[in-house]
Amino acid sequence: MKYLIYSALIISFTACGNKKEKAEQEEQHAAAEGMITELTPVQYATVGVKTGRIELKQISSNIRANGKLDVPPQSMITISAPFGAFVKNTELLQGTLIRKGQVVVSLQHPDLIQLQQDYLENKGQQEYLLAEYQRQEALAKENVNAQKVFQQAKANYLSNAARIKGLQEKLRLLNIDMAALDAGNIQSTIQLYSPITGYVTAVNTNIGAYVNPTDKLFEIVNTEHLHAELTVFEKDIPKLKLEQRVRFTLANETTQRSARVHLIGREISNERTVQVHCHLDNEDRELLPGMYLTAWIETGNAMVNALPDEAIIQFEGKPCIFIAKGREAGAQGNYLYEMLPIEKGNSELGYTEVIMPPGFDIKGTDIVVKGAFALFSKLKNTGEEDEH
Repeated sequence: MKYLIYSALIISFTACGNKKEKAEQEEQHAAAEGMITELTPVQYATVGVKTGRIELKQISSNIRANGKLDVPPQSMITISAPFGAFVKNTELLQGTLIRKGQVVVSLQHPDLIQLQQDYLENKGQQEYLLAEYQRQEALAKENVNAQKVFQQAKANYLSNAARIKGLQEKLRLLNIDMAALDAGNIQSTIQLYSPITGYVTAVNTNIGAYVNPTDKLFEIVNTEHLHAELTVFEKDIPKLKLEQRVRFTLANETTQRSARVHLIGREISNERTVQVHCHLDNEDRELLPGMYLTAWIETGNAMVNALPDEAIIQFEGKPCIFIAKGREAGAQGNYLYEMLPIEKGNSELGYTEVIMPPGFDIKGTDIVVKGAFALFSKLKNTGEEDEH
């Protein structure tokens, strides 16, 4: 019995709370709808109010998304040392433009000299091992020597050949001039070269520093092929298609740029979002990876009821418009305007989709399309005077 009474009280309080919240919303809506302002003929001429009707406009429906500029993996290069060494020389600073094939850094280490020495020594032994292998092979055919001696000579020759081949590949990775080395010229330093043309974005070393193969010495970025990487919420994924037009603005710009949807991610993150990869229509080398942007993905066009953007004002966080109510006392009186709350849709090219209240006469109602903000300011001033 106590449980039933407790449950009834909870239901009662919840219902009362919901009714109170709904009543407050309806009261706020009614307050906005009933607010009327007026202009004298002199004020009307000064403000320059113009009225018009709701128009049918083709407006794109958009998905709003945030993102940043990025580069593909092949346009961002990390330079690391192929082996532990000391930095002998580098002239790079952040922001330096570097060309493909240009020297990035010079490295030196005693082990580099030892590696070349091992190569030359093994190469020098190879001629002798080959001759010994061929001699033992000829003796084996005549059954002069034991088969074991021939097999050992063959193994020594092949083992040394493999060792030479391995050393050659290591030295090529170190950019050693093999023709000069074969001629007996040992290099004490090696140079690392840039595999792309781009800008240096990170310098993590200095002259004299010891670097390991796991260290990131430099990062180079080619900004010729920047793309926009957008984050789209899960609910909007069904609206996405390849080649959709994208309009975006950077954080420090007001001019819109354009792009196209190129790839749509196939994995939803823990934040219930997916990554959308977009190619820019006009590439700009002055832009930098990591710049934040706001984007609108156009998902289609539709004919909708629309008004000019300047016809819509905000009252207590809700979009409103002004309706022309005629003049007081006939043709010589003040001009009357009533504020009406509405709902907004998408915006494009200076027009915004408007959703009107049920029963609204779209074709027969004059709406303020210019000077709405001036009317709203007068309405606020009048309200403040009444409070005093």
